[in-house]
Amino acid sequence: MKIGELAKLTGLAASRIRFYEAAGLITAVERQSNGYRDYSPDAVWMLEIIASAQSAGFSLEQIRHLLPVGPGDWQHEALLDALRRKVVEIEALQKRLKQSKAQLLVAIESIENRPDELKCADRPKWVLERLRKNKNAPARSKARGRVAG
Repeated sequence: MKIGELAKLTGLAASRIRFYEAAGLITAVERQSNGYRDYSPDAVWMLEIIASAQSAGFSLEQIRHLLPVGPGDWQHEALLDALRRKVVEIEALQKRLKQSKAQLLVAIESIENRPDELKCADRPKWVLERLRKNKNAPARSKARGRVAG
């Protein structure tokens, strides 16, 4: 099949497909006598796997090592290990994002509810002190003082 049809089937731009080909992620692309690329039907699912892996946060180099060397030559254990490691990375990222969100909510709450009698120059210090206290507080205390979110 030609690159336009492959692009339509996968939802990927032709330039992206050519990029994956140049990067060695898809192979066995034959050229017709007129120079057009001729992709096998297997290219559809291979491109979908590559795009899904990229969306999940795998780098092109990681994907390259996970793809089968030949037809049906998947390295199942390596693939499972990589998938499990990616889940651990995502969980760590979620934890950091949750902590960042909590700090931002404390900052918002502190700014909205700061004492009116504070001088303008003292207000940032007061907010920063609240952020420091929240950062060092046990998780149970943070949950009680948190703004809904």
